[in-house]
Amino acid sequence: TAFVLVRVTDPPGLGNYIRYFTRNRNSNPFLPGENSAYDDQVIDGKTYDVIVEQGIDRNMPRASRDSAGFFYRGDTVTVKFCNTDKATFTFWNTWEFAYQSIGNPFSSPNKVIGNISNNALGAFCGYATQFKTIVIPK
Repeated sequence: TAFVLVRVTDPPGLGNYIRYFTRNRNSNPFLPGENSAYDDQVIDGKTYDVIVEQGIDRNMPRASRDSAGFFYRGDTVTVKFCNTDKATFTFWNTWEFAYQSIGNPFSSPNKVIGNISNNALGAFCGYATQFKTIVIPK
């Protein structure tokens, strides 16, 4: 198994939000990572290295995701980096936190925060995207 390590430079000034997706081979859809939404509170204006995990299909049972997050040598991987606004980040950050709490009998109740009026669940999201494709060496 293998993983992808990327070097990212965050523009100076707080308020940058990203979400990432990966696609393994051209025939598969882009899938978000288990923790795919990030802000720049810790890394503002810095260049840093981060591991990009393979996106996961959240419709698959958790038990069948033993190798989730990893790629294999020879894979062609496309990473889709998306700049978002704060409302989009907040929605996906709270959604992923709630998703990961499912099945934990000790987790506290949480709320997914959307940006649609009348307390509807969901969010209207826009993404500014960049793509990078690599082949993991065999």
